[in-house]
Amino acid sequence: MTSALADDTPAPSLSIQLNALQALCRQVFGFRLAMIVIGAPFALARADGQVGNVLVGGAVVFSLMGSLAMLRDWETLGPLVLKYRWLMAVDLVFGAVLLLTASPDSTLGYATVCTPLLAGLLYGWRGAGIYTALQILVLAAAYIGWAKSMEGPASTVLISGFCVAAGVIGVTLRNLMLRFGTATEALSQANSRIAVNDAVDGERARMAREMHDSVAKTLHGVAMAAEALANSADRMDPMTVKHQAGLVSRSARRAASESRELLSDLRRRTDYSDAGGGTDVTDELAARVRDFSARTGVNCVWLPIGEGPVPPVPHAVARQLLTVAAEALENTHRHAGASRVAVEMGIVGDLLRISVIDDGKGLPAGTNLDELRKAGHFGLVGMVERAAAVGARIRIGRGRSAGGTEVRLDLPLAALESQRTPAHGFPSASAAGIT
Repeated sequence: MTSALADDTPAPSLSIQLNALQALCRQVFGFRLAMIVIGAPFALARADGQVGNVLVGGAVVFSLMGSLAMLRDWETLGPLVLKYRWLMAVDLVFGAVLLLTASPDSTLGYATVCTPLLAGLLYGWRGAGIYTALQILVLAAAYIGWAKSMEGPASTVLISGFCVAAGVIGVTLRNLMLRFGTATEALSQANSRIAVNDAVDGERARMAREMHDSVAKTLHGVAMAAEALANSADRMDPMTVKHQAGLVSRSARRAASESRELLSDLRRRTDYSDAGGGTDVTDELAARVRDFSARTGVNCVWLPIGEGPVPPVPHAVARQLLTVAAEALENTHRHAGASRVAVEMGIVGDLLRISVIDDGKGLPAGTNLDELRKAGHFGLVGMVERAAAVGARIRIGRGRSAGGTEVRLDLPLAALESQRTPAHGFPSASAAGIT
């Protein structure tokens, strides 16, 4: 059975299947559970002998408990049914025991429609075809066994037709849902790419503003102070001249420091474009963790996670990610009163994940962004805004300890790929804003 179903049309990832089909599959199991509850007394009443009672009773218990478990815990059991497709065949055998005992005219006959419907939803055309054929064979066997007490095959033929229609409907709904899930995922990736491009453009504008507001203004002040000193040095006493010269010197050093910072920022982006395509966020964040632990005395540990090395990240995006992580670290020291902090980073599935987890006192009950914004507490608000600016998803909530907090940042890797050119594999000047 598994090998026969293995060549069916491949579906998107398991998570998409579970998310898209979860609600509908639960409804099907709910209907099946109701039909079994109504029809089980007929099967139990018609069981013959001790062996028959045990067999039918076991089939009733298995069918009822199986349907109830799938209805309540689909998130846990659903992946098993998707992975081990023969499990539905086991369920089909127990359903056949009930149907052969109760007759196709009972409500258990209508419960048989659920099997091809679920097979179509979960396994596609081939699965629906196989399980529909098996279910029709079970119906035919039940009719043969009860032919003498039934008026004719009309009801059995009708239910068989319902099984065929249910299989077709299940496959149709499955394809529609999975295509919708794929389209939604593609839209999310496109939005992430747009957000990254906007972040790069915003970084370029930020650099222009900082050059205007810092270096340009400082140099203008240096020029004015030097000009005043040159025009009036012959009329000033030595102490005033010394004071004015010190002012010019300090302003010049400040301008030089600001220039070095901006040039270093630009040089980093240029160097990375020539050697890999972005910032090594892993090393940067690990260094910040070590600095935070040494500066505050908080026991802060660095834990790589995931499925391989983290790729280089465009500088504008890396700046936002590192700022969010740094703000989360500072919050653990200033507000949470944490004694231990764990910083995790790595590739998880198709996401770049950064988590800051502490054992502090946690967030106050009822905390929300609107209240924080009104109260003038912009730390968490800024973290959310920075995450949104690069197309990342951020979760701020209860951590893994009893009262701690976890800040989790997830950035789709597809958002980073938009910064790479097909020819060279690294950001171009137009795509990444490199100057």
